[in-house]
Amino acid sequence: EAHGRYLDLHYFYHKFVNSKFGESKSEEEKLDYSVYLDVFSHPEKIPRKLKTTSEYRQYISDLLEYLVYFFERTEPLKDLDRIFAKVSTEFEEQWKDGKVEGWEKEEQEKDVLFQGSIIDLDYYSTVEELMELGAEKLKEALAALGLKVGGTLKQRAERLFLTKDTPLDKLDRKHFANPRHKVEQNGDLSAPKQDNLSEIALIEAKMKKLCELLDETIVRTKENLVKKQALTYDEIEKEREEEDEQVDAESDDDEEQIYNPLKLPMGWDGKPIPYWLYKLHGLAQEFKCEICGNHSYWGRRAFERHFKEWRHQHGMRCLGIPNTKNFNEITSIEDAKRLWDRIQEKQGLNKWRPDLEEEYEDQEGNIYNKKTFTDLQRQGLI
Repeated sequence: EAHGRYLDLHYFYHKFVNSKFGESKSEEEKLDYSVYLDVFSHPEKIPRKLKTTSEYRQYISDLLEYLVYFFERTEPLKDLDRIFAKVSTEFEEQWKDGKVEGWEKEEQEKDVLFQGSIIDLDYYSTVEELMELGAEKLKEALAALGLKVGGTLKQRAERLFLTKDTPLDKLDRKHFANPRHKVEQNGDLSAPKQDNLSEIALIEAKMKKLCELLDETIVRTKENLVKKQALTYDEIEKEREEEDEQVDAESDDDEEQIYNPLKLPMGWDGKPIPYWLYKLHGLAQEFKCEICGNHSYWGRRAFERHFKEWRHQHGMRCLGIPNTKNFNEITSIEDAKRLWDRIQEKQGLNKWRPDLEEEYEDQEGNIYNKKTFTDLQRQGLI
């Protein structure tokens, strides 16, 4: 896998080529591993009757399990459960409609088979003309109509010729292959079989989705395979050693501890800032603020800035004191309360008092304050 760069499907390749659903007609036509990398992501190309076996189910389940394990290691931030949930909902809709690729409904398959195997009897006037078609062609035509397919070539032709003038529903039941009562007896077994097929089809859908997500990795695996096939054994070994050395060097760089005996603050690049910069900003000075819960601020700049930050504002709000410029540089709770009391007292002396300071004038031009004017007015002297 080269630390997640390539897929390792050799186990599944050998399992595929040695199974019935992946076997070739001859040893010369046996799939190569590079061809398998193109084929394994297209299970819809395998005939449906070969995918109903337990051998195929075990193969496709193991393949999905490996791809999930590989994807979780190479793409740990992606939500695979959410992806599979979406695939499942789309699959259920397609399965109900019988539109899952490679798993179309059997009725549709039968219609296609029937259309391909039927013989137009209007072109044939005698049994001998039908016999010229051959035993296999007659067998397919009889099977498509549901009639018996056994017997000699002449018997098959005669049985098929009967359907030219006689409708199937009026034909003698002895000519039919499967009586209806057998179908009714076996009807109960179709539901669990369909469930089993839908599970296999769902596994295929999930596997195909993972292949789409890992498309770049699959292409990279093919390119690496083609490249290795052009190299000699010594060149392959040398390249493998170079890759191992490169990976070891990268891991050593990551694990290397940063030397920081003065405990300087870290910069944007993850390394300690220069000592001259540390001294220039006065970062060795510690300022504690009791209002902020004895929080420490390093450097004068950080200390001055914190008076407008949320932590100090929250502390002043808890004390019931407005965070104004008057309270800058004050970090003690007692000092802040004392200053607030003084400000309130000062505001009380300068407070507007309407009874004493509001002025009124009588008709003669005499000036009185509000309290005196109202008293004289009540007595009727004004």
